[in-house]
Amino acid sequence: MGYFEAAGHRLTYIAVVIGILYVLCLTWIFMRKSWKRALQIGYTKEQLWAVVKASVSSTLIPAIAVVTGFFALAPLLGIPHSWWRLSIVGNTVYEIMAANMVFHASGVTDLSSATAKEFVLAMYVIAVGIMAGMASSPFIAESLHKRTFEIKNRDQRWGMISGGVYLSSVLIVFILPIFFDLSVETLTFLTSVALTLLLKSAVRRYKLTRFQEFSAAVCLLLAMAFSVLWTRLLA
Repeated sequence: MGYFEAAGHRLTYIAVVIGILYVLCLTWIFMRKSWKRALQIGYTKEQLWAVVKASVSSTLIPAIAVVTGFFALAPLLGIPHSWWRLSIVGNTVYEIMAANMVFHASGVTDLSSATAKEFVLAMYVIAVGIMAGMASSPFIAESLHKRTFEIKNRDQRWGMISGGVYLSSVLIVFILPIFFDLSVETLTFLTSVALTLLLKSAVRRYKLTRFQEFSAAVCLLLAMAFSVLWTRLLA
């Protein structure tokens, strides 16, 4: 069986639908419990509906960026798995990076010649690679969170330093490897940085505060368009 046959197989769709329905059921249960508890402690239904409306409106714009990421990920991992990862626990940059590592280690240069084995291996690596954080969070997240606030309360500089260190580590892991050679990824990254700075400058100069919420989605779309251009030029 070929790579894309496995990626788009109906069993893959069935597994993804079962997983998403499970998460939706859990979400509904917790929302229902939260709603009842809020009414018990004195909140009115009008207040709760106001919170719901505000939450929905504030998440619609970020959802555009997720959908954009889906269209970038689907040609690599197939529709069902991209749908699953970006709906539940995935991240476009992480998925692409992990999958490319698998393909490189397997000697795959063209997905049209890859088999179902490479697809299963990529899905396995992607799932296991992100599982450590999920499995450890219930045991260490609360104590780590409390400890961080204790240190921050003693020294306000800690908050700025820790945030900078975290961001730097993320950039090193995800961004630094693409600069080892001039490639489509490198040009696309530089283009997205330039577009982000231009949009940010335009929003600030012309006071387009409403447009600021759309800037991430616009940058993603434009960067994808430029990636097609760089691919054609470097091919």
